[in-house]
Parts: sequence; structure tokens; C-alpha cells
Amino acid sequence: MFIIDAHLDLSMNALEWNRDLTRPVAEINRREEGLTDKPDRAKAVVSLPELRKGNIGLVVATQIGRYVAPGNSLPGWHSPQQAWAQTQGQLAWYKAMADAGEMVQVNNLQGLEKHLTLWSNGADNADKPVGYILSLEGADSIIDVEYLESAYQNGLRAVGPAHYGPGRYANGTDATGKMGQNGLELLKEMERLNIILDATHLCDDAFWQALDNFNGHVLASHNNCRALVNHNRQYSDEMIKALIDRGAVIGAALDAWMMVPGWVRGQSTPRKMNCNLEVMVDHIDHICQIAGNALHVGMGTDLDGAFGREQCPYDLETIADMQKVPVLLQKRGYTDADVDNMMHGNWLRFLRNAWK
Repeated sequence: MFIIDAHLDLSMNALEWNRDLTRPVAEINRREEGLTDKPDRAKAVVSLPELRKGNIGLVVATQIGRYVAPGNSLPGWHSPQQAWAQTQGQLAWYKAMADAGEMVQVNNLQGLEKHLTLWSNGADNADKPVGYILSLEGADSIIDVEYLESAYQNGLRAVGPAHYGPGRYANGTDATGKMGQNGLELLKEMERLNIILDATHLCDDAFWQALDNFNGHVLASHNNCRALVNHNRQYSDEMIKALIDRGAVIGAALDAWMMVPGWVRGQSTPRKMNCNLEVMVDHIDHICQIAGNALHVGMGTDLDGAFGREQCPYDLETIADMQKVPVLLQKRGYTDADVDNMMHGNWLRFLRNAWK
């Protein structure tokens, strides 16, 4: 089945983790054996060959560069200009992948339909470029709002104003507080350019403020349910309802601490916590029950998003194992049409509406 994944940090893995994503996952992991600078070394699950193997032909791929003010202990850059430069290096990597025929940017309706035709022709996927829609995770790197226009010209089509902690435009996970004037100006410029708002990572205060002040298209690329894992990173039922009312699609994420309650980083393991793909379906089903249908959920795995196999479902060896999900959904009673929608159709409907 054709799959769309609405959140993968491909360029981050290529540049900050120094992974050659054109190679098989097994080769990437062999090259990292013995490295200890990051906890997920030699535990990668994502590469371009694995995306093709899993028939994951279209992804939302990120740029990310956090600014951290003095006293902020989060990793990041010490000036917005440095953060901007980091995201431009990531953009250069995507362009290099396109030049090599490994990927192709999809940024309008015509390009979307052309790419879908390519991936639906029944031929072997091995030589097909993986389509990517460019998204910015956290807006700290936008030096000022005027930079957004040039980012749009380079293909940027979605922005999440916040990531973790306090941000220059909005506060994110584990932070509180509303957007200031610069955040509201960012939303206004996004709306003018028809850039999609990714509500993921917005703290509760900023989430509600953003929905009140942004009249464009809204999605949530990778979010799970607070009712199942009680943390501010997740969406409450009230927030899920608000997104549904806006026509949003919510991508189900596969970071174990977001899937099962009680996860302790560095101590818990997927096996001990019984974290498998069935748990992902629990979150999907919760959203569907709130919506009363299967039209507002998609895939947004965040795999290799600064974690690897040590912190993802134990029955997933590589991202190609996303092909196991349709059977799990069918076992829960979802129809073939429902499954098609959740694996790709809902994202396609959303994009066609946003780009018409």
C-alpha cells in the first residue's frame, strides 16, 4: 500500500548525525558501531532505500534549527542567523538529493499529481525518487518575518512555529505562554503565502491563540493523545476536536515515550513497556472515536527523530515495516476505504484542498 509519512527529519539525520541516507539502514548502522556521541547510534530505522521498500513515496521532510537564549539548556544555536544557516545547509542537502535523482520536491498541486502518477505505475520502486514536502519544525531560524518569502520560494510549504521550550515566535513543548507580536506577524505572513500551519509542539496557550489568529490550513504532523499518555506534548481531546473542526489531519507518531505512559528515557525498553505498533493503533483509534470517522488521522512517524530502535515499537525493524499497519487497522474493524485514507488518502485530500 502507498504510504505518506508527514514527519521525517531527513536532513537533520544527514547533516547532524552524518548519515548517508542513500545507503541501506544496515550499512548506516554498521558504520556507526562503537559511536557513543548519541544514544541512538547504530539504531537507525530510516533511509531512502527503506522508504522505497516500504512504498513510502511521499514524506513531509523537515528543516530544523533551534535558537537558544543564554540560560536555555536545550541544544541549539546561539543566534538566529546561525540557526538560519543550519536550515540552509539542510536545504542544500535536499537539493543535492534531488540532483542525484534520490528525491524530488513536491510543492504544488501539479507536482503532487505528477508524483502520484509516477508511484502508481506499478513499476519497481527502486529507481523512483522519494517525494518530499518541505516543512520547518520550529520557526526560530526565520531571522525576521521577511525571510519567510524567500523560504517559500525555496519550496517551504509548512511551518511549525515552535519546537521544545521557549521560542522566538511561539512557546513549545514543556513551555507555557502565548505568542508575542512577532508570532502573530508570522502567522499573518504564513496565511498570505498559503503556508500550512503545523500545530505540533505548540504549548497549550500558543495552540489556542494560533487557531484563533490563523485562517489558513492547519495540520498536526506528528502528535498523539493526552488521554493515553498524559503529557503536554500530546493533544487533549478538546484540542483534537478543535483540529477536526478545522479540517486538520493528525499524524500518528512512533516515539515510544509518546506512545506508552511511564516511559523513562535511558531505562525503559520497548519490550518491557509492551510498545508495539498496536499501541500506535490505540492512539489512531482514539482520534477516530472523537471524530466519529477515520478522516482525520494519517501517518507522521517521526522515526529517527533523535531516537532509534531503542525508543520505537519493538515490531518495527525499519520504516519499511509501516506496511504492517494496514492489517492492524483492519483487525480493529476499519474498512479498506478507512485504511486507505489513514495510510495516504487523508493527507492527499488535505493537500489537494490546501493547494487548489
